[in-house]
Amino acid sequence: MKDVAVPDLRGKLAVVTGASDGVGLGLAERLAGAGAELILPVRNPVKGAAAVQRIKSTTPEAAVSTRDLDLASLESVVCLADALIADGRPVHLLVNNAGVMTPPTRHSTADGFELQFGTNYLGHFALTGRLMPLLQAGRARVTTMTSSAARGIRIPWDDLQSERRYAPIRAYGLSKLADLLFALQLQRLSAAGGWGVTSNAAHPGTTLTNLYASGPNLGRSRPAPHEAIMRRLARWGLFAQTVDAGLLPPLYAATSPDAGGGRLYGPDGIGQFTGAPTELTIYKSARSEEDATRLWGVSERLTGVSYATASL
Repeated sequence: MKDVAVPDLRGKLAVVTGASDGVGLGLAERLAGAGAELILPVRNPVKGAAAVQRIKSTTPEAAVSTRDLDLASLESVVCLADALIADGRPVHLLVNNAGVMTPPTRHSTADGFELQFGTNYLGHFALTGRLMPLLQAGRARVTTMTSSAARGIRIPWDDLQSERRYAPIRAYGLSKLADLLFALQLQRLSAAGGWGVTSNAAHPGTTLTNLYASGPNLGRSRPAPHEAIMRRLARWGLFAQTVDAGLLPPLYAATSPDAGGGRLYGPDGIGQFTGAPTELTIYKSARSEEDATRLWGVSERLTGVSYATASL
């Protein structure tokens, strides 16, 4: 598979959420190898320390550190953002990658949001907004991870938190549609307001990571079959790919001079399961600017983060 040529990132500061393993860790390794300084906000400090050690094992000169962040807590988002704002260093690259996938039963964040919607979407919405002065100062590129699961979803405006009806895959798809709508709307607002921030979205296809174990096993006494199935498919080379392949679309979206704002990148294979990175047609479910504007307003109310006041 054709690799992505990452430009020289020396002197650039990159923040990558969810980089303690999986696609996020793979992205962080590639960014460090290109010379970027890395801040890895992580929920588990032990896994974070292991990620730093792994990055330094391949790039000994890498400048990489961890910070505490639980995207399922808006208070945690505030603490991280306040610390980075206090540091005052421009951020040149933000990858909104962390997530949880398909818990079998409904769980809530610390703020009462459905876990997937709150973690995958609202946490990143709040973090990006609170970091906006640093992103503007760095004329940053913001790449937000979505999923092909967003394709067949309609926004249930009367049940965004899946309180009336919870279906794991539907709730996951909703969170990822929200991420895609967010990425597109951020680009529109940045362009209209002269913020200097470039925003796009990417998805890694069906990539074998611990998402297939951690989410489906949440609250279960016996392991769910998802991970075993995915490992078997990857071994057969069917509808699943390795992290090294899956990280290429978001790596391209986040670093390539040819990757633009307001665009979606993913694998070029059948069904977008696997393949080389390519620009994808924006899913029909995400083309409504009215939906994007409405969701943005709802998100500002839910998180208490206003991008208008956060901008320089």
